[in-house]
Amino acid sequence: MLSASRATDIPAFYLPWFLKRLDMGHLTRINPFSGKRHSVDLTHARAVVYWSKNPGPLLEHLDEAERRLPFYVQFTLNDYEREGLEPGLPPLQKRIDTFRRLADRLGRERLVWRFDPLILTGRLDAAALLEKVRRLSEGIGPYTEKLVFSFADIAPYRRVASNLRKAGLAWRDFSDAEKDELARGIAACCRKESLVAATCCEKDDFSRYGIVANSCIDGNLLLRLRPDDALLRKFLLGPSSGRQLPLFGGEPPRLPKDRGQRPHCRCAPSRDVGTYGTCPHLCLYCYANGSPRQALERARKAAGDMDALLE
Repeated sequence: MLSASRATDIPAFYLPWFLKRLDMGHLTRINPFSGKRHSVDLTHARAVVYWSKNPGPLLEHLDEAERRLPFYVQFTLNDYEREGLEPGLPPLQKRIDTFRRLADRLGRERLVWRFDPLILTGRLDAAALLEKVRRLSEGIGPYTEKLVFSFADIAPYRRVASNLRKAGLAWRDFSDAEKDELARGIAACCRKESLVAATCCEKDDFSRYGIVANSCIDGNLLLRLRPDDALLRKFLLGPSSGRQLPLFGGEPPRLPKDRGQRPHCRCAPSRDVGTYGTCPHLCLYCYANGSPRQALERARKAAGDMDALLE
């Protein structure tokens, strides 16, 4: 399975390049830690999970994407306009319209809503965050089946902390009480809109509110979308690939986890195909960009084609 991508916004900026590379059957990825280049074989891929904050361009290439590989979309739709945390994104209402249009084309099950991360600033407390989630859930709840959220973890990422300071934005960690307040409130919003509430990479257990721990690269969803794909079943289920999967409720099968991700990540194994430091959205909490200036320079050099960075 392919993850496109945790490292940059491929649907927003690099989709034609990625579709071309799927046809070619391979691409080169730059390791963000060592800087070394690695060839990624795409010929045996069974599905793609697209991650985006602005998948509007995907609407223009939807038929092309559908012809290549089965996919679903993780759409991060936050409301941080007033706070200036996501300066490179289109206006919120335009992103809401994109969400609805994409859901109309793909179906609710193939469009996952992420409010990610939840972040506290000097002017944004837990109650204000919950109100943002509530308003958005009323607007897009009918267009998806799930809301995924996480709490911002800034301290381990020095560059992120530096970017926030340079932008004049104070941030602080969530207290346990604030996490509980938000989890309880988000669960209530999701019940009202008939959504599954899920956390991403969180060590805290909020199952008492009906919140589940998410698998963003979700093998069970892919099996649900592609029940007749024998190779996908074998990859995910191994020797159990012949058994009948529950279609209406029931406990989903336990699937392998991606060992290359963080300890609390529940994603199925995948290959990420993006390159760090290439996203012009310039979200101030982003760990995948270094400085905004460097990200813009690299994005201009790539100009929609990541192969230009390898020259």
